[in-house]
Amino acid sequence: MAKQRVRFVCQKCGASSPRWLGKCPECGAWESYVEEATAAPVPAKARGARSEATSADIMTLDQVTGAEEARIVTGIAEFDRVLGGGIMTGSIILVGGDPGVGKSTLMAQMCSGLGGRSILYVTGEESLRQIKLRAERLGVDNPGLRLMAETNLDLITSALRAVSPDVAIIDSIQTTYNPTIESAPGSVGQVRECTAVLMHLAKTTGISIFIVGHVTKEGTIAGPKVLEHMVDTVLQFEGERTHLYRILRTAKNRYGSTNEIGVFEMGERGLMEVTNPSSVFLSERSYGSSGSVITATLEGTRPILVEAQALVTPSNYGVPQRTATGFDYKRLQMLLAVLEKRLGIGMGQYDVFVNIAGGVRVDDPAVDLAVAGAIVSSFRDIPADSGTVVVGEIGLGGEIRTAAQVEQRIAEAAKLGFKTFVLPASNMSKIGRRGGIELRGVAAVAAGIDAIL
Repeated sequence: MAKQRVRFVCQKCGASSPRWLGKCPECGAWESYVEEATAAPVPAKARGARSEATSADIMTLDQVTGAEEARIVTGIAEFDRVLGGGIMTGSIILVGGDPGVGKSTLMAQMCSGLGGRSILYVTGEESLRQIKLRAERLGVDNPGLRLMAETNLDLITSALRAVSPDVAIIDSIQTTYNPTIESAPGSVGQVRECTAVLMHLAKTTGISIFIVGHVTKEGTIAGPKVLEHMVDTVLQFEGERTHLYRILRTAKNRYGSTNEIGVFEMGERGLMEVTNPSSVFLSERSYGSSGSVITATLEGTRPILVEAQALVTPSNYGVPQRTATGFDYKRLQMLLAVLEKRLGIGMGQYDVFVNIAGGVRVDDPAVDLAVAGAIVSSFRDIPADSGTVVVGEIGLGGEIRTAAQVEQRIAEAAKLGFKTFVLPASNMSKIGRRGGIELRGVAAVAAGIDAIL
């Protein structure tokens, strides 16, 4: 019998040490080292001769079939959009999100949409009766759905090979354990090895496997970072349990775009698709108040209108506060510096709060002008025109730079009844006249602010 030895492994990054450490030298996490028992390595002489069957097949590029594989449509349009058109056969997909955000609900509704497909739902956190109650509440009706309450990886893989379903769901990877590893379920070693076994199974059998994962307090998926590199697709399910709307975002996708999002509304009957997110994010906007500007952002191929809000108040502290929700904090600092340098608007004695309404996170630089306009609107206490949509990236010199795919943004604004669209002057020559909406081209941040207020 192999002699066991003890090592300490960081539960954040997977770094190991022969002794316990208070702070991980690799990732800097505090008190993240956990004791794990491992078997001593077997000497090379004791392993026996290497088998000839272990040699891998080598093929030329011409011998590999290049036909595009068919995707499995889930029946949920927003879900299929995020996946790139559906579930790729033999792929392994990691779904992460906060507790109670609706991960299991999404998986259950996907089972309902996959009517006629065989599915194996493996749960390690709930009983079969709980799964049954949720299915009845959501109206799940799929005769090909099989349930299994198990956490032993060997039994799970045996069932997958025996049943050979089209789609398998493992809920969750943190409760699954490999009996050949001494560490506890949810540890770095267990999560990594269980995912590796499931990935090999998916590639060799063609079963599409969904893995549900927990997240840490920082919002990242629990387990080693290598977990996200191993899987084909990483989906983040975002949203507060107290809010109605949920956003499914792609962090990684080998078979599609990483910029697509799906918007859902949580109701009594589960998750409902939001086909027009722009109207949802603007449904509660205030009219006639300062510090509010509408902008058009792009999430993948979808233009979405959102409300950029700002609040500028005199600071009661020695150092003024800078807070950004749904917007990059460092970009906010840059915009404040440009406003002070190019427009002479000094905010060194003011607190500045910026928020993208609706809970959406915006990374598109074309929303710069709208955020800057909201800040100046709140600073001067002058309401912006409620019928205007603003798009434009601000450079350090105060210039308004070209925005990408501006025609789609204009079409979305016109569809929702907006009358004016402020855009970079460099984009004006690339688009024709649009009936029903006035286009205003601006070349500098000063002209952009004047067009907004």
